[in-house]
Amino acid sequence: MAVSFPGGPAPAPGADDPLALLSACHGRISRQCATLGRLARHLPAHGSDAAAQTAAASVLRYFDTAAAHHHEDEEQDLFPALIESMAGSDAVCLHALVDGLVAEHRQLARRWEPLRQALAEIAAGHEAELSAVEVQDFTEAYAAHIQREESELLPMAARLIADDALAAIGQAMKSRRGGEAG
Repeated sequence: MAVSFPGGPAPAPGADDPLALLSACHGRISRQCATLGRLARHLPAHGSDAAAQTAAASVLRYFDTAAAHHHEDEEQDLFPALIESMAGSDAVCLHALVDGLVAEHRQLARRWEPLRQALAEIAAGHEAELSAVEVQDFTEAYAAHIQREESELLPMAARLIADDALAAIGQAMKSRRGGEAG
């Protein structure tokens, strides 16, 4: 386990704290969305220069891997564990939350695809338009999604999911990432 020295950065959460790991991922998604916005403002004046190519490749790589794993973590592990924790109870509101979040994941994936295509062209050094409107729609939708997960999903999961189920979620997250969760 990483050690944090006073005044130094705190260690990144790991598989032993999957809810903190999911929350930390929200921060990384937000930073990638900010990079995407800066890139959209950069392109009209500078085109697909080296800085644009680097930024595009980074955003592309992040959303194609880490963000995709994040949605899988939730849909394959967290959501089922949360619903299981409510077995025997009236879980109508919980099902509505989970169904809504899954629908948002699909909507985010649809919004990502045209951005992904433009970023691939930019990363390859080709001229491409990165629509400021599409970037704004995507980043605003992600911000709203993250807010919902941070304010509703993760606190509920912390209250309802048993420690052994959280440990299993952490191990699944670690396996999904080839043995590293973070």
